[in-house]
Amino acid sequence: MPTPTEPTPTEPTPTEPTPTEPTPTERVHAAYRRIAEADRPEVWITLRPEGELAVEAKALEERLASGETLPLAGTLVAVKDNIDVAGLPTTAAHPGFAYTPRESATAVERLVTAGTLVLGKTNLDQFATGLVGTRSPYGAVRNALDPTRVSGGSSSGSAVAVALGIADFSLGTDTAGSGRVPAALHGIVGLKPTLGLVPNTGVVPAAKPYDTVTVFAPDLATGQRALAVMTGPDPEDPASRPWPADVRLAPRDPARVAVPTTEGLSALSDAEREAFHRAAARLTDAGVSVESVDITPLLEAARLLYDGALVAERHAAVGEFLAAHPEGADPTVAGIILSAAELPATALAADQHRLTAYKATARALLSGFDGLLLPTTVGHPTLAEVAADPVGVNSRLGTYTNFVNLLDLAAVAVPAGIADGHPFGVTVVTNAFEDQVALDLAGLLNEEEPGRVQPANGLELAVFGAHLRGQPLNHQLTGLGARFLEATTTSEDYRLFALATTPPKPGLLRVNSGGSALRCEVWSISPAGLGAFLAALPAPMSLGAVTLADDRTVVGFGCDPAAAEGAEDITHHGGWLAYRESLT
Repeated sequence: MPTPTEPTPTEPTPTEPTPTEPTPTERVHAAYRRIAEADRPEVWITLRPEGELAVEAKALEERLASGETLPLAGTLVAVKDNIDVAGLPTTAAHPGFAYTPRESATAVERLVTAGTLVLGKTNLDQFATGLVGTRSPYGAVRNALDPTRVSGGSSSGSAVAVALGIADFSLGTDTAGSGRVPAALHGIVGLKPTLGLVPNTGVVPAAKPYDTVTVFAPDLATGQRALAVMTGPDPEDPASRPWPADVRLAPRDPARVAVPTTEGLSALSDAEREAFHRAAARLTDAGVSVESVDITPLLEAARLLYDGALVAERHAAVGEFLAAHPEGADPTVAGIILSAAELPATALAADQHRLTAYKATARALLSGFDGLLLPTTVGHPTLAEVAADPVGVNSRLGTYTNFVNLLDLAAVAVPAGIADGHPFGVTVVTNAFEDQVALDLAGLLNEEEPGRVQPANGLELAVFGAHLRGQPLNHQLTGLGARFLEATTTSEDYRLFALATTPPKPGLLRVNSGGSALRCEVWSISPAGLGAFLAALPAPMSLGAVTLADDRTVVGFGCDPAAAEGAEDITHHGGWLAYRESLT
């Protein structure tokens, strides 16, 4: 018995076992259990046998055990059935169109190489023509949350496979909004990249100049990981594009976002408008400047996709096939595509000229803004409402999406709460190639810290003084779209001096002995941005190689050794900010 002055013995606290990631094999079996529980056969056109995937998962585990690095190891993807997967039929939701490719689409092949396993091919609005998810001879794809309502299309099955928790992520395509509308109707994320960033090799075209592969995911981070693997030019796709040398890697600081005026939101219900304003307020609370703009020109441009002669692109893609194979065709899809056969070439040329003018207008509208926040779609129709008015309902769903690809813009769709009893979503739209900016702004809406989707393009730059966050020249970095990566230190090979410049700056010098580790920030900046820095760099500053504490070498700010002569040695402070604080 312990005395009153002795500590009372306590039972040892059991150590909680560290949760382990499920193996690829376990993930496969869990997905098929979920498929059985959900009982939504209309999601799939071709579902691979569970045993076949289990064999692939086992082989994947052996590769991992041998030390191979696979960034998407064991993830499961559902693929829209207008995207080729080697050995599986591609139907584009028309049985008579089916063919079995020997090679996968470039996007799929890149995912598989990174360790992703393909569950199967998902249902869609036939030939990717529609935003409702009901235009398929394989059955209308019901909404994952409310089976009386539409799933959204055309990437209907892909969105539902993610919303039901079956696939880790899925691939869709987007011409008029098919990678965004289904995301909004299910409360998930839809990433629609800049046209050409993900090659369309192995994708059945809907309207070739305006098509892109998209990603559905439960969160931004998962979607970004997949998108990063798929991006990059493909010589087999002449329309594929690399990241430009002046790509923006982050929003400005502070960021500036446009929103529609009251008139621009007139298509929404009262509850949807309130939900949209709440989303805009979240940006304001995060320090973003939000300003209203007139989006009328964008809405006018949207009408060219179906109401103008640009619909001829859909006839060019599959019109001849539909004319020769009317059996198995969805009547609404066939009506849209076949009616374009009579359009004169002069009408197409005229609308292409109009589109060029609208692109210039869009650039002017977005000038000075980091992005445009829009509702993703309007309402959430029931299956019965679509059956009664298939074209009208579909058009309303595309109110805020149809113009995005026409005008060569990027977009990220994210959930934004509930309105009228159903999920409501918003989309961040940016200029072409500013995909990362859209992702960062979308992350503010979801309180999620997204990663980087351009790992190969940014150059690392170490800064030590006036360009640090909160310092007077930091705007030169953020103005060029540079992205803060980390605060760290150099190796112990440097000394720091206070230079007599305006504004005050430190000078970094590498020394053979007597050096110290010095605090710095590492930013990612585009090649063109770094070139602009170098061209405008005033004496006595210089750019050169700097070694960091982890032994990696980056570009960093230094100075002419002559400028350090007679300057105050501030190395003992460990960094510029500590030195400046010492002065006060």
